[in-house]
Amino acid sequence: MARLSGLQRDVLSLYRRCLRAARLKPVANRPNFEAFTRREFARNLKLDKNFSTIEFLLRKGQKQLEVYEPPNIRNIAA
Repeated sequence: MARLSGLQRDVLSLYRRCLRAARLKPVANRPNFEAFTRREFARNLKLDKNFSTIEFLLRKGQKQLEVYEPPNIRNIAA
């Protein structure tokens, strides 16, 4: 298996953090958080492999995670 670049590791790390945060949500709402995460990552999968675009999307994803991660956020529109 090829070694991952730093940027690839950052993307995978963010994806894992999002799925871990979904596990802390109420059981009935977990599928909504997981579907939202998968949809957001899949939507950006075919973008240009431009370094600055990927960095921007990483920052945007981290900010979204900070918004949806707190325990008082109980559901998300999937």
